Amino acid sequence: MMSAAEQEISASSSGAARLAGFARVTTHDVDEAAEQIGRIFCPHDLKPVRARASGFSARHNCAAFDGFSVNYVAYGGSVTIDPGCLDRFFLVQMPITGRADIRAGSREITTAPARTASLLSPTIPTRMVWTDCAQLILLLDRRMVEQRAAALSGKAAGTVEFDPVIDLTTPASRALRGRLEDLTTLAERLGPSCRLTELAMAQWREVLLDHILTGQRHGLSDAIRRFAGQAERLPRALRAARDCLAAHADAPLDLAQLASASGIGIRALQLGFRRYFGISISQMLLDLRLASLHARLARAAPDASITDMAFELGFTHLGRMAGAYRQKFGETPSATLRRSSRLPRQGRLSS
Repeated sequence: MMSAAEQEISASSSGAARLAGFARVTTHDVDEAAEQIGRIFCPHDLKPVRARASGFSARHNCAAFDGFSVNYVAYGGSVTIDPGCLDRFFLVQMPITGRADIRAGSREITTAPARTASLLSPTIPTRMVWTDCAQLILLLDRRMVEQRAAALSGKAAGTVEFDPVIDLTTPASRALRGRLEDLTTLAERLGPSCRLTELAMAQWREVLLDHILTGQRHGLSDAIRRFAGQAERLPRALRAARDCLAAHADAPLDLAQLASASGIGIRALQLGFRRYFGISISQMLLDLRLASLHARLARAAPDASITDMAFELGFTHLGRMAGAYRQKFGETPSATLRRSSRLPRQGRLSS
């Protein structure tokens, strides 16, 4: 049974609180809200817009997964939230009720249900004003996002910064909102003590990363499109060559085969890769193999053999492979495997 305070907070919103079985914070005290929610997200300043304002309330429900979490956060009244830089994670904020005025770096946006949401990057300082606002919030681990962006773009792992505005009228953004709602409903149905299979957890990570990295605008969007052969001006010959390279990534590089698949000469192919992809053919092959290795390690069992996976993907020199992997993803293959094996293999939802 809900306490009187919980009933008041629930009544303050026009819609029922989501993830009610995953309650973390329920309070009318500003300092308590800032401290407890800060432990879940990050330390931040929280203040009512008007001093001594009545009607303040805070609720935070959180279902935590491996590398991401889905959250319901609601504030009664009008409050300023100043986290500065988030540092460790990205936040997708989907408004349910009320409004939020957000300043992310030099950008200023106002979010509203079914119209505009926000995507906050860990390196961009943020300050917000929430007014009788409730939001579904997807938290994504920074390293996970940056490593996937590196794999998709052919670049070394580094900072990824998103356009903070999510226009909820576009198909891509509506799809992202739908997946977040699906995840929330799944967590509610299973409850805090239920489990997901390892495969289901991995599939959710793939879906969410795909939606934000290919559906939302960020600094590596163009590089990802070029590396995937999706750039509008990419000649058909180069698209065919890249597809052939990807299909035979585990085999030794065969320039004659690529030239035959593309219908142009080897020299034109080499120049085309440099011009349109910004890398050589051999570098793209290496990036394709590294991306495949990273994906395998991220879902591998703790006793998996890195050597076997490397040879299956066409690597013949393990030392060079390890060096290239570390340069691209910021860690060794064994570190990726250890980090993956430390994740709860049963896929438990935590409250």
